[in-house]
Amino acid sequence: MKTIPMYQVDAFTNRLFAGNPAAVCILDSWPADTVLQSIAAENNLSETAFVCLGDPAEPCRLRWFTPTEEIALCGHATLATAHVLFRHLDWPSRRIQFATLSGILNVEQSGDALSMDFPALPSTGIPAPANLCQMLGHAPVETLGGMDLLVILADEAEVATLQPDVSILKAQPYRGVVFSAPSQAYDFVSRAFYPGPGILEDPVTGSAHCQLTPYWAARLGKSLLHARQVSARGGDLLCELSEDHARVRLQGQAITFLQGEIHLPD
Repeated sequence: MKTIPMYQVDAFTNRLFAGNPAAVCILDSWPADTVLQSIAAENNLSETAFVCLGDPAEPCRLRWFTPTEEIALCGHATLATAHVLFRHLDWPSRRIQFATLSGILNVEQSGDALSMDFPALPSTGIPAPANLCQMLGHAPVETLGGMDLLVILADEAEVATLQPDVSILKAQPYRGVVFSAPSQAYDFVSRAFYPGPGILEDPVTGSAHCQLTPYWAARLGKSLLHARQVSARGGDLLCELSEDHARVRLQGQAITFLQGEIHLPD
């Protein structure tokens, strides 16, 4: 019987039952991808992270799975993984390097929070899809294409009360659809939907802020931005665009919900 330690962590929050829950599985070697996918499906969270530990001087290999597929970039599960290594596994330094499908990602302790260095993801203005306008009942303020379809609405209330048609979201040729608007309490708010990879609404999406941060930094004329994802669970992020616009620093907190073990047959 093979045992895999597993933690469930609420990311981008400092209190339980908020933020975005992620499972973190600690490996000493890699099982078959079918096993990884089965574990992620069994967990039925938006993401399960698998991290294989080795020499602390070398990057840890990190992979992320939704219940249906492996993905190339995930912010909240990276934050959750770093939280587990720092909080529970006595990581020997204040910095962790992860080797991922999106390159090397660095995470550092920053007071009570963790700060992640991610690639900035560009967006290009595109015409608003007709079916999306029909769903909203009007044309959005702006529509931009990138990794996700970014839909800019007029105000926070419109984002918070949105009840999207899942079939229309799924028909868009992007990883997911992110709705965003300016806010009085924050610099901007958002909600993110990923029905294609099996996630109707993601509670707090770090990777989406790799695309949101460059947009709002340009629009608001500032590089440091306070953001909130206004899902039912909700979560807060501090976002900073680098001077060369190539990287995004995402800062947030995390809290452990449970610790356990997965028992796999030999």
